[in-house]
Amino acid sequence: MEQLQYETAVKRLEEIVAALEKGGVTLDEAVKLFEEGAKLAAFCNKALKDAELKITQLSAAEDSGNDE
Repeated sequence: MEQLQYETAVKRLEEIVAALEKGGVTLDEAVKLFEEGAKLAAFCNKALKDAELKITQLSAAEDSGNDE
């Protein structure tokens, strides 16, 4: 999933959820969709945690720069 962007992953995850909710897929297809969705969800969670960490670090750096 390298080179995947967060927004693209979320959109695909929404498509998977809609397909599973709608039904009409075979059990094998549902399992494959679920597996893909789980990987996308993990990717999105990591991207959000990384962004949060970066924001925290930037905020801390800005705060320490204002102590002068």
